[in-house]
Amino acid sequence: MAPRPESLLMTTPAPSPAPATPPAAPAPDRIRAALGWLHTAHFLTSAPQLEHLPAFDLPEIAFVGRSNAGKSTAINTLTQQTRLAFASKTPGRTQHINLFGVGKQKVDDAVLADLPGYGYAAVPREAKLRWQRVMGNYLITRENLRGVVLMCDPRHGMTELDEILLEVIRPRVEQGLKFLILLTKSDKLTRSDGAKALSIMRLQAGGGEVKLFSALKKQGVDEAAELLWRWAHPEP
Repeated sequence: MAPRPESLLMTTPAPSPAPATPPAAPAPDRIRAALGWLHTAHFLTSAPQLEHLPAFDLPEIAFVGRSNAGKSTAINTLTQQTRLAFASKTPGRTQHINLFGVGKQKVDDAVLADLPGYGYAAVPREAKLRWQRVMGNYLITRENLRGVVLMCDPRHGMTELDEILLEVIRPRVEQGLKFLILLTKSDKLTRSDGAKALSIMRLQAGGGEVKLFSALKKQGVDEAAELLWRWAHPEP
């Protein structure tokens, strides 16, 4: 039996919800450990097709994003290296999955995967479709994939291809796959525009985390590095 409307009225004011507590900043020692760990990144292999990738038992973190979103720059900034990830002078020309090992004392304990940038208009349609299939299959079937980092230029917002990618990984995110959106080139935004971009993207992230990121001003680098460290080294 449905309750009478009167029964839905509160006779006393409802308590105001407690203000949300912002997440605590990572401890400096954890940040140093994470940055030192990422600095060990080194090239492992490159593959034009998914079946050419070696199978690993190590946790793998994939970096994805539209061409010109700053993916290579972000990887190089996080690893404190200048040319670990190669940024082609012609966006969309780098069409290989590149794997990098990460681990201290020359013992890898994780893998970073740099996936080709997508969406560049000058790339032939056949190549676009082929790489959409390769990336889709990778994100769906790569067994040791533990996290995905999506680079997005907040000045342009989420593109249709970004949204398709989110839909592809959504089932795995619901099963525990970690997901982070880095709003790159955030130094080009005002403070208010940055806050607005964060709010909008958090609504679209579908359970993932969102951070402002600037390779130029090193904004968000420490937090992102520490987060990737935790993905690869989950606490019991």
